[in-house]
Amino acid sequence: MSPAGTARDRVLLRGVRGRGFHGVFEHEKRDGQDFVVDVELAVDLAAPGASDDLADTVNYGEVGAAALARIEGEPFDLIERLAEVIAEDALSHNAVDEVTVTVHKPQAPVGVPFEDVEVRVVRRRPPVASVVAVGANLPWGTSSPAETLAGAVEALGHHPALSVVARSAVVESDPVGGPADQPVYVNAVVLVRTSLSPVSLLRELHAVEAAFDRTREVRWGARTLDLDLVQYGDPTDDTDVVSARPHLTLPHPRAHERAFVLVPWLDADPGAVLRVADDVVPVADLLARVDTSGVRGASTDVSELT
Repeated sequence: MSPAGTARDRVLLRGVRGRGFHGVFEHEKRDGQDFVVDVELAVDLAAPGASDDLADTVNYGEVGAAALARIEGEPFDLIERLAEVIAEDALSHNAVDEVTVTVHKPQAPVGVPFEDVEVRVVRRRPPVASVVAVGANLPWGTSSPAETLAGAVEALGHHPALSVVARSAVVESDPVGGPADQPVYVNAVVLVRTSLSPVSLLRELHAVEAAFDRTREVRWGARTLDLDLVQYGDPTDDTDVVSARPHLTLPHPRAHERAFVLVPWLDADPGAVLRVADDVVPVADLLARVDTSGVRGASTDVSELT
């Protein structure tokens, strides 16, 4: 069973066949033999199912081509290593949470009658740092927005697919955009680490919002809870994900100009950076460029509310 939060949908590519030179014996490296690879991908297929757009899913032609290139490319002693590098290639796709790679070596020099030899590996993407902005300005049941925010942070901390690294102080902010007659917001930023793909992480954030009865009737309107995925990965080493798809826009396109995001983010991580266009900019520098008059300092610490 896949870990909690991992996509339940699957893309299965069977029987990628090529001639390779993998093996511990000299004749295997000299003469080569046939190898067959199966690749199973855990991918959230809701977006491509709705859009009918190849850009919203994993191009299994690319996955197959990469697997074939590994079969026919650099020789390895062990098919365990071949399976590993094929899995690494598959996990480079942003929508993939988990991959199962099976390498078949039907002509292996086993020395006894046999039908097939196969090695199967299951791999998930390595944990990455991500930034989640949390906001609320409507009561949820008998809970105030501040209490709702605290409950959301607690839910993130208890999620089996997330590890909370740091929590900011809470700030109050005036509404930005949308209807003018809204209550003030409470905002915070939570730094997490996760092995989920950005697509699955966003899905899980939406599930937490739904648990607090979040509705999306008016753009930038009042809400019981708002969880925004601001950044996925680390811009300092180019492992962050950049996406302009309608269902996944990363980094958040307006985070660099929102004081109610930058102020608590800097509180949680004084060394934070954000990719803005082609540059990686310290959050402290971004904050110096924006109007902070609508943000009223740290009213309390999130950890005190949970």
